[in-house]
Amino acid sequence: MSERTTESEITFSRPFALSALVVPLDAGTYRVIVDEELIEGLSFPAYRRTATHIEIPAVGVIIGTRQLLQVHPSDLESAIKKDAEGK
Repeated sequence: MSERTTESEITFSRPFALSALVVPLDAGTYRVIVDEELIEGLSFPAYRRTATHIEIPAVGVIIGTRQLLQVHPSDLESAIKKDAEGK
């Protein structure tokens, strides 16, 4: 099965919470990694998301170790929406 990985960066203007974490993360720009697999048998290419990760700490924070935290896509979307609304 064919897989692909895409990376993007999301900037939060205020601290935000994710259900996978006990404490909120600081405001900043975070790298988001999405893994997808090709849905075979269709007449056109289509992909299914298999995992979403956020890299912590934020981009630009100097630290010896980085972690990839698997998050639910709707949890991340909710945090993005709350940040945009100023909540």
